[in-house]
Amino acid sequence: MAASLLACGINPETSILFQQSQVNEHAELSWILGCLTSMPRLRHLPQWKMKSKQKNEGSVGLYTYPVLQAADILLYKSTHVPVGEDQVQHLELAQDLARIFNNTYGDFFPEPRALLSSTRKVKSLRDPSSKMSKSDPQKMATVNLTDSPDDIVLKIRRSVTDFTSEVTFDPEARPGVSNLVLMHAAVVGCTVEEVVRWAKGLDTGKYKQLVAEAVVQRLTPIREEIERLRGDRGHLERLLAHGAHRARELAAPVLKEVRHRVGFC
Repeated sequence: MAASLLACGINPETSILFQQSQVNEHAELSWILGCLTSMPRLRHLPQWKMKSKQKNEGSVGLYTYPVLQAADILLYKSTHVPVGEDQVQHLELAQDLARIFNNTYGDFFPEPRALLSSTRKVKSLRDPSSKMSKSDPQKMATVNLTDSPDDIVLKIRRSVTDFTSEVTFDPEARPGVSNLVLMHAAVVGCTVEEVVRWAKGLDTGKYKQLVAEAVVQRLTPIREEIERLRGDRGHLERLLAHGAHRARELAAPVLKEVRHRVGFC
């Protein structure tokens, strides 16, 4: 994951890259915030509703995971958080918890706002009614950063569309084709309208090839950089250790003040 983030352009000189599990303050703040969270509030969050149905019985960790996410955000007094559309409700929980804490213990946490890109959600290639997910059991549903060009071409060629050959953007009536248009626009850095104009005169079969070529071109240098970085595990471990040290320097005084306000010390 560290190699992937670096390959995608995260600069460790300007961003603090670290493993959450190496900064104990996350877990402690999560417990404190959990004491301010009601069970009905968590029960209606999308991740719990979806995954608990899949597993018939969800774990406590899954149930309280959004509270941990809120702790991840509030521990650094974050004001803006880049998220996908599916995480907006979880960010709203962080906003609620900031308000609850501030109302109870005095103004302390800012209410973080969402940073949404123009591509708010990429849908599954096999089921365009659901999001693309790395945990999807269908291998053909998700394009991974480490996929080979042949894998990417095959997955997009077999993606679910419809029986209309023209390329249009209509997420409600044509979710499969619209998903490809969104992916195409995202990887080439253009608007949906521009992409649809480029595709004029192409049937969906030929358009899939065009999308696949664009995705391959965008992801190939990232995949190659991931492979290069993974070849030097020591460098990645040192970078993460340094990031954890920097993160603890920021997290410790925030948690100390939280503990003081709630009466722990």
